[in-house]
Amino acid sequence: MASGMGLDEDSGETKGGMWDLDRKLDQPMDEEAGRLRNMYREKTFSSLLLLRLAFQSLGVVYGDLGTSPLYVFYNTFPHGIDDPEDVIGALSLIIYSLTLIPLLKYVFIVCRANDNGQGGTFALYSLLCRHAKIKTIPNQHRTDEELTTYSRSTFHEHSFAAKTKRWLEAYPFRKNSLLILVVIGTCMVIGDGILTPAISVLSASGGIKVDHPKMSNDVVVIVAVIILVGLFSVQHYGTDRVGWLFAPVVLLWFLLVGGIGIFNIWKYDSSVVRAFSPVYIYRYFRRRKKDSWTSLGGIMLSITGTEALFADLAHFPVSAIQLAFTVIVFPCLLLTYMGQAAYLMQNKEHVVDAFYRSIPDSIYWPVFIVATLAAIIASQGTITATFSIIKQALAHGCFPRVKVVHTSKKFLGQIYIPDINWILMVLCIAVTAGFRNQSQIGNAYGTAVVIVMLVTTFLMTLIMLLVWRCHWVLVLVFTFLSLVVECTYFSAVLFKVDQGGWVPLVIAAAFFVIMYVWHYGTVKRYEFEMHSKVSMAWILGLGPSLGLVRVPGIGLVYTELASGVPHIFSHFITNLPAVHSVVVFVCVKYLPVYTVPEDERFLMKRIGPKSFHMFRCVARYGYKDLHKKDEEFERKLFDNLFLFVRLENMMEGCSDSDEYSLYGQQTQHSANYLLRSNGNSTTGDNDFTCSTVDSIIPVKSPTQGNNTVTSSGHESSQAEADEMEFLNCSRDAGVVHILGNTVVRARRDSRFHKKIAIDYIYAFLRKICRENSVIFNVPHESLLNVGQIFYV
Repeated sequence: MASGMGLDEDSGETKGGMWDLDRKLDQPMDEEAGRLRNMYREKTFSSLLLLRLAFQSLGVVYGDLGTSPLYVFYNTFPHGIDDPEDVIGALSLIIYSLTLIPLLKYVFIVCRANDNGQGGTFALYSLLCRHAKIKTIPNQHRTDEELTTYSRSTFHEHSFAAKTKRWLEAYPFRKNSLLILVVIGTCMVIGDGILTPAISVLSASGGIKVDHPKMSNDVVVIVAVIILVGLFSVQHYGTDRVGWLFAPVVLLWFLLVGGIGIFNIWKYDSSVVRAFSPVYIYRYFRRRKKDSWTSLGGIMLSITGTEALFADLAHFPVSAIQLAFTVIVFPCLLLTYMGQAAYLMQNKEHVVDAFYRSIPDSIYWPVFIVATLAAIIASQGTITATFSIIKQALAHGCFPRVKVVHTSKKFLGQIYIPDINWILMVLCIAVTAGFRNQSQIGNAYGTAVVIVMLVTTFLMTLIMLLVWRCHWVLVLVFTFLSLVVECTYFSAVLFKVDQGGWVPLVIAAAFFVIMYVWHYGTVKRYEFEMHSKVSMAWILGLGPSLGLVRVPGIGLVYTELASGVPHIFSHFITNLPAVHSVVVFVCVKYLPVYTVPEDERFLMKRIGPKSFHMFRCVARYGYKDLHKKDEEFERKLFDNLFLFVRLENMMEGCSDSDEYSLYGQQTQHSANYLLRSNGNSTTGDNDFTCSTVDSIIPVKSPTQGNNTVTSSGHESSQAEADEMEFLNCSRDAGVVHILGNTVVRARRDSRFHKKIAIDYIYAFLRKICRENSVIFNVPHESLLNVGQIFYV
């Protein structure tokens, strides 16, 4: 019966793809797709606009990297300087570290791997998910690939990229390993969100003690804690109101430290310019031996903020990022480090607070104020990056449901996560008050940063192969050079694990357990729902009334399944004697894209014959979108449902005894989709495979007669009017949101670690995280929870 009615036996849905209903009918699809997809790739900027964007990027992107001079030399020589020549060797290492990692690797290579302006480990993972089937939650549908924001490259079947793709897709273990790598990188970025405010603010506050040597270190710590509490307390206001101040302050900071650097080079020792020769690096290692190796942990702090640079890309074009770094950031950083080195050549006993000691007395307090503001801005950028990457993890099913708030009506990316904010604040204060000095915090900071860089290197290797389709030799050169530098730093920070380096490892381990267990439980629950889908034969056997009383109203059944009838529905109609006259299965799913345009949000389908009045709606979101923000979700859903019914009846009005075809013109990268219907079939026998309706063009059969079309069109109009009236009456009768309150339990024969993960950790996380009704913005008066237990 199902197959005779043109239905999918497994899902009970009309065969073929879903209909994307919200395309603008007056705009060619290929033109719109090209405009959106190539917005960043082809957009050209005037010189004036590029300068303005480069200026604005200073306050958002470079705050963390710019405040590194506050603490680098102290962490490099925590036990003092024995030989002034060691300063030249350290300076040479700093110069080449800044050149190789931030300048060459990140600004000119990694930043180009952004996902339409979005950076971070999960943005890279999203790019990979669009080019290979590596998502661990198999909820993809071919219509998702037709989104204008779903840009991806194609490659030849026998190319090295295709071989890499097949290698990744071959075994679930490889997909899980890649996900674990991404989660580790994300956990380390969260660690950065804790350690950056701690070390930046504590270092800036240390300037008070320089002018008052007898002041207790406790006072510095208390001042730092007060600043941190204030910083985290105002996060809910966002940066929209004060963000315009960030760029001028950071620009002033760079100009000040660069100018002070020039002054110190001229005043103390201009011979520090010889540090540009790599020979001094060799002499440094030969002279200090093991001490030189462990000091790399301090040298590495000169490139901290590089990952935040990538995660905070926002929507600045890469050319603006490159311009700001090469013209302002890079030269000023080199000058300030050279100036400090020149000062230390004659004042090596001042290495503990070399930055503040090297400031001329006449401008000391103005520089101190700007340094404190720059440290706050650097901390703000890292906190914002942490919120952003957690939102991305949340969309990929790798983080428990938390409240996400938009802090700006203008900018989509400015968000605030209250729960995470207070956790960061508590941990940041604990680190600041617990360690009380820059050295141990610096050791912890270096450990977190180098691990994130290693993760980015591995992900970039895959990006270069699959997305950019680079020659394998170029990929090998990039990977080898990156790993040589980063593994050298990694080996150095391992020596300092017991001196504070354990902090990010413990923090990352805790967040890793939370994220991976949550994802594991989510995958197991999805797999159970997939395997326990209701048979369409059983639904059809119940008849149009579904064996129950159909009461007036519309029931919105929320499910994670993008196809098929979920088990919750059978549980619902088995335990209740009535069901609504119209049932809509609503699936809210996130795709590996940064955003889904509003006019491409919804996909609609009919489930079963028309007399069943059952539909499916898939609402698609990107990892930057917020469903909670969509206050008119219900109205838009019904608008799309009514449009679907009208278009479906319009299609039937074109049918006759001969076969006809309608073609939907797709974007340049996709094939044409075909919709066919047989006039001899009964109502509801249509086989819809068209995913868009903006450019459906009827192709008449030569034998098609006008009278037949007119008669068929009249019947279709009457059927449309009847069903529209029925839907409107049902809507007026009331809408009920039906959500599954699912309890997941491990089976009795499960292994011990699985029981711990599912029955305790996952259960605890589900208990403390936000309910689906809150996430979906469902009003309590129209909410119906259906409880059930899944054994996985």
